[in-house]
Amino acid sequence: MSESISHVPMLGANYHTHTHRCKHAAENERNYIENAIAGGVKILGFADHTPQFFDDGYYSNFRMYPEELQNYTDTLLNLREEYKGQIDILIGLEVEYYPKFFGRLIDFLKDYPMDYLILGQHFINNEFDGYQHVIHPTEDVSFIAQYTEQVCEAFETGYFAYAAHPDMCNFIADPAVYRSYSRRICEKAKELDIPLEMNFLGYTEKRCYPRMDFWEIAAEVGNTVIFGCDAHQPDMIPNNYAFRDCLAIVEKLSLNRTETIRMTMRK
Repeated sequence: MSESISHVPMLGANYHTHTHRCKHAAENERNYIENAIAGGVKILGFADHTPQFFDDGYYSNFRMYPEELQNYTDTLLNLREEYKGQIDILIGLEVEYYPKFFGRLIDFLKDYPMDYLILGQHFINNEFDGYQHVIHPTEDVSFIAQYTEQVCEAFETGYFAYAAHPDMCNFIADPAVYRSYSRRICEKAKELDIPLEMNFLGYTEKRCYPRMDFWEIAAEVGNTVIFGCDAHQPDMIPNNYAFRDCLAIVEKLSLNRTETIRMTMRK
């Protein structure tokens, strides 16, 4: 792009940053931090894909392993101290809400210095008992119903600072059905004061989200929106061009936007 980055708006905070531990993001947390500082970001939260505890010792190959969490938190605590005064570094996790296994996860996380959790619901059901990625196009009403149920139930737990890409579910059938289930998510988030993320990765890669029909409903309900880089590479922070274009959507729809979150895991 030829336009100077100095002529576009600036992102002040990003709470959605991944690390190499999820098996599909770049190494070296320091590079993410340096890019964030250079781009004017004041708060950088890491929220890598959480460990999960399944039955029979099953391990997922697209998230952090439980034994990696200690290194994750130790590394970020050290970097927080090193960059003190230049940028605020927060420690979080992006979590799939799997009701069957959620209690095991929370019990495990209580021994670590976590600041917050974000809900990143990529699958219905869970990875052990059978699942389908919500980004895959579907006309199955029972699928979007299950997705909605898990998201709303996750909100009710009180553990989630916000919902990442809540518009990821790629329902392509009756628009009225999509709007009905999306409104339920938006109304539950509004009731519990949980922000909804407009996702820069989805925007940049032209995925099925952000979905304008979802955000039109969010505007009607009066939800608060938060921006998330969903950075899997250091150059995805701060992504000022995505910020500029998503900000235009927010302003067009008169959505409320925040750059602060609740620290839902602090003791």
